[in-house]
Amino acid sequence: MPWNMADIKLREILSDAIRYWERARLLYNVVLAAIVTALFFLAWPESKAALSFDTAQTLFVLAVLANVAFCSAYVADVFVQHSELRATWLRYRWVLFVVGLLFAGVLTNFISSGLFHAQAAQPH
Repeated sequence: MPWNMADIKLREILSDAIRYWERARLLYNVVLAAIVTALFFLAWPESKAALSFDTAQTLFVLAVLANVAFCSAYVADVFVQHSELRATWLRYRWVLFVVGLLFAGVLTNFISSGLFHAQAAQPH
């Protein structure tokens, strides 16, 4: 059944986007937290030296930035839902989530590895 764009209100599109992406955000944050935790314990006991208030603040800022970056999915989602590709998009938008999660996971790996190893290597 083709979508009649005039029948789809912005409120419906925004509600759909929020329902989809906020559930996905939970998984996104769990995966990124698991990567940081795993890297921390894999680098143990070297990573123990990285434990500091500065490291905690850095991780907090990075977690907030990761969630700000996650919000870019809303722009793509709402834009495509306003197009004639809405029906297809609703079936395949999980691909955007997976690609974004992989990208964020790689960045998390690089940054966390460097943070734990670089901090641990500094003399105190």
